Amino acid sequence: MPHIDNDVKLDFKDVLLRPKRSTLKSRSEVNLTRSFSFRNSKQMYTGVPIIAANMDTVGTFEMAKVLCKFSLFTAVHKHYSLHQWQEFADQNPEPFFFYSIWLPAQGQALLTLSNWNRSWKLFPRNICLDVANGYSEHFVEFVKDVRKRFPRHTIMAGNVVTGEMVEELILSGADIIKVGIGPGSVCTTRKKTGVGYPQLSAVMECADAAHGLKGHIISDGGCSCPGDVAKAFGAGADFVMLGGMLAGHSESGGELIERDGKKYKLFYGMSSEMAMKKYAGGVAEYRASEGKTVEVPFKGDVEHTIRDILGGIRSTCTYVGAAKLKELSRRTTFIRVTQQVNPIFSDTR
Repeated sequence: MPHIDNDVKLDFKDVLLRPKRSTLKSRSEVNLTRSFSFRNSKQMYTGVPIIAANMDTVGTFEMAKVLCKFSLFTAVHKHYSLHQWQEFADQNPEPFFFYSIWLPAQGQALLTLSNWNRSWKLFPRNICLDVANGYSEHFVEFVKDVRKRFPRHTIMAGNVVTGEMVEELILSGADIIKVGIGPGSVCTTRKKTGVGYPQLSAVMECADAAHGLKGHIISDGGCSCPGDVAKAFGAGADFVMLGGMLAGHSESGGELIERDGKKYKLFYGMSSEMAMKKYAGGVAEYRASEGKTVEVPFKGDVEHTIRDILGGIRSTCTYVGAAKLKELSRRTTFIRVTQQVNPIFSDTR
């Protein structure tokens, strides 16, 4: 029999943060840097915990060069060649990059990683294991395999939305779990499959599970403004991954289009028909695309957007009295601003 969970689940749009007394005199007093020690890799990390998504329209080398100046991570997309990686790493030895692997291409990716690990001293110390459905037993075994092959590398894995799966992936060797199914602006998983979880509640529940095992989580998807990023941190996210907010810039991927004197850049989900045509020759007969393509107004240099995001988070911290980003979740009280309606009984006339 189907089961209905009647507990209230919320998205970012459903809440606001309640202001609290603060001793801070200025946004400049807020420290957004965080330091983490990862459970399985034993690596240390210090930086501003915002990550550019591993999409070819966002997670580019050009994006990484700018973001690392602000101590932000970039999950570089998987479609660069080994030669391109070597050239990039020779010129940019900063540690703020993740090498991405997406299933089902894991076999070739592991071979490439093994070769890099033996021959290239600049091999990224961070690996992003990305799959739409992180609940697959096959994916769990893959995480175990990668951990066995690369015991000292920090592993990001996902995506999932529930605490029990966060715990399983951490115990299987992952350090940071990507949380989010369907909240992204160009993701259509919820419409195509009916599967998903309101992002704010997913972050709160998954953070609680991860922190109990000394693991970490990333809120992946659903942020459309700096306030949403602040809400994700307030809900307990250790990192926040951004896609749409970083799309449309000079450093972003995607074709540049000019129409009626205005400029746009294409932004699409990596499970969209456009992405599958570009990299796989089309949509396989057994599946449907779970992403869409949009034209994003051209925004210029991403540096201006980054400063706007960081400034917004600093302002949030001053409103709730958090001198450090680490303190934000402890200082957060969410106020519900939407009333949940039971669709079975709602009047649709």
